[in-house]
Amino acid sequence: MEESKEPVATECREKMTVVVAVDESEGSLYALSWALDNLFPAAVGGAPNKPQPLGRLVLVHAQQPLQHLIMHPVGPAAYATSSVIDSVKKAQDQNSRDVVERAKGICRRRLVEAEAVIVIGDPKETICQAAEQMQTDLLVVGSRGLSKIRRAILGSVSDYCAHHANCPVLIVKPPKGGH
Repeated sequence: MEESKEPVATECREKMTVVVAVDESEGSLYALSWALDNLFPAAVGGAPNKPQPLGRLVLVHAQQPLQHLIMHPVGPAAYATSSVIDSVKKAQDQNSRDVVERAKGICRRRLVEAEAVIVIGDPKETICQAAEQMQTDLLVVGSRGLSKIRRAILGSVSDYCAHHANCPVLIVKPPKGGH
């Protein structure tokens, strides 16, 4: 008796949840494009202009928490007034919506449906937490291409996710010479 394993692979792929971390960087948008091209290709012979459901795609954007304390380069720290905090918060919220909408637009042009989630907190930690809560099968993150020294000083979201996420992590490096 011969069994075909093809349907099993297709069933697994249909159930796959892929989370792509997005921000305003070209590296994250390149990672999203790579994921769409390689993990969510349009089905051959499918209906034109109809999304192809090959799994669940979730776009996660991490918004840094608002700091109420403003540090000056020289001199003491100062607390921001409530009107300044409100203004900065509104700008942050709008920026997050713009980032997510830009990423969703890329998905729509590729005929792939995507959910979007904005999480508040340190991107390294909140992306890993979101991936865990969504029972993610694959986390896709972009790479900014930091040098080893800058990565050690600034920290790398992709490096942190690779070591702390509870699912496989795909780090998409941009091609040499730009996008």
